[in-house]
Amino acid sequence: MDQNGVKKMFDNLSPEQQKRVEKILSDKSETEKILSSPQAQALIKKLMGEK
Repeated sequence: MDQNGVKKMFDNLSPEQQKRVEKILSDKSETEKILSSPQAQALIKKLMGEK
């Protein structure tokens, strides 16, 4: 997914959801915690085309 795809996805979120995403991404430890979860790792692999 390129930056335009991410922007479109972000733009489709409600204002409340956008605020939640911004809050999580502004907190480095919270972002790392979420990205290291098994669910996030599986999604990242799927988006990157890995099996």
